[in-house]
Amino acid sequence: MTALPNEPLDAVIIGAGFTGLYQLWALRRLGLRVRVLDAASGVGGTWYWNCYPGARTDSPSNIYQYWFSDELLEEWDWKERYPGQAESERYFNHVADRFDLRRDISFNTRVDAATWDDATQRWNLATDTGETVNAQFVITALGPLSAPVVPPFEGHEKFRGRLVHTARWPREGVDLKGKRVGVIGTGATGIQVIQTIAAEVAHLSVFQRTANYAVPMTNTRYTDADRAAIRARYPHTREAIWTTFVGFDEQGETRPYFSLPPEERRATLERLWADGSLRIWVAGFMEIFFDPAASEEISDFVREKIRARIHDPKIAEKLVPRDHGFGTRRVPLENGYFDVYNRDNVDLIDLRETPIECLTADGIRTSVGEVSLDVIVLATGFDAGTGALTAIDIRGRGGRSLRDEWKREVRTTMGLQIHGYPNLFTTSAPYAPAAAFCNAPTCLQHQVQWITECIGYLRANGRKCIEPSAQAEQSWLTHHDELADQTLVAKTKSWYTGANIEGKHNRLLSYIGGVPAYREACEKVKQQHYEGFELA
Repeated sequence: MTALPNEPLDAVIIGAGFTGLYQLWALRRLGLRVRVLDAASGVGGTWYWNCYPGARTDSPSNIYQYWFSDELLEEWDWKERYPGQAESERYFNHVADRFDLRRDISFNTRVDAATWDDATQRWNLATDTGETVNAQFVITALGPLSAPVVPPFEGHEKFRGRLVHTARWPREGVDLKGKRVGVIGTGATGIQVIQTIAAEVAHLSVFQRTANYAVPMTNTRYTDADRAAIRARYPHTREAIWTTFVGFDEQGETRPYFSLPPEERRATLERLWADGSLRIWVAGFMEIFFDPAASEEISDFVREKIRARIHDPKIAEKLVPRDHGFGTRRVPLENGYFDVYNRDNVDLIDLRETPIECLTADGIRTSVGEVSLDVIVLATGFDAGTGALTAIDIRGRGGRSLRDEWKREVRTTMGLQIHGYPNLFTTSAPYAPAAAFCNAPTCLQHQVQWITECIGYLRANGRKCIEPSAQAEQSWLTHHDELADQTLVAKTKSWYTGANIEGKHNRLLSYIGGVPAYREACEKVKQQHYEGFELA
């Protein structure tokens, strides 16, 4: 662990993942004294913590990377279309070494509290090591999905086997070979774990609350020729990501869904499906988000694909989503997931029919009996967007508590700042696209650039503080809600709306107006010299 500096800093960044590393590089170029604090022992953020079996990106590697360095783009060779956890972590370690970032990072250091001092107009941060640090600016780079949720089942302490959450998977791994394993959760993470371990374990019990759609992944190992072709397109890709709805490098389908005859609609869906990517969701027909009739027809197409993979019709019906349309919840990629349920050593337990009552010494008890297990894997998701921030005791002007205020209502201005908390910049926060409706690297790099330019503006103009006015914050929330309320996504229970957390305010957490519209709104604020923000 590197000791924290004694002298006051210009900025502290919380988190050494994708956002934090880039933010450190960018603020250094402004000449700031910066420190990154991270609870992990290494860089990578998501790709440090999520080292569970099968962890992999579902954004292609050509857009899941930094764009700030042409040299980096030229020297890093991605091995495949969708990198696994180990390759992603190697990439971030390479970036940290390539740009000499580690000397300004304190690992194994969790921030417990951040308190604004009205008199000095600076932040005081307290850490779990007992050290403190003082800074003018604080930038949170915590990621949208970094606060794991552990379900409140009784009996955790009674279970004599191994209990592990996917987001805190031991770095040394977990021996599952020949074990009786239970996986709770069938979201994106659960799907990756289940399809990866099914052939290794003696028996696999899958505890499913909500059936999910998933698209078959086509993963390609790259040759040198492939990489050369991808690099040749980098100038186009670098521009294209800013013009698409979700920050990928391909435009969505522009033809209205019902303007096409049925056979052409079907052919288009088949083509999108065969791409082996998320194109059918993020670059297909936008009607899946707001037109119930189109949503149902496209959902039926995907349901048909799922049924075709599963031998037992009764199991198939349990795995076919019926309570939401395709694309209104997070859509993952899969690689053999549905085929797992054709194996003799796999059981599907529908928690809507037979809910979990408690954990026991020997496994999990449902309403119809006990399932004996050696290992229980919790793939139970996150307190998205808010949990990592409220885990820190953040106190703004006059001692106001972000944790308490967000219990009543979650509020931000463009997901970048919060009224009442001067000089606190947030990334991956609610009401920006990055938490759900954007290729994360696209939107996170944009947010880093906006924050860096904002701090640069303050320093160039002799200003010490910035925060959004209450009026500007309300204006953004009104705009956000007006867009969200037109969609089927806002009407669907999921982590997108906070429905996975009891008592969480029910509002779509991510901006759904698209990357170009969000970027335009941010640029307008900047061009108007931060109109709507209070500069001191």
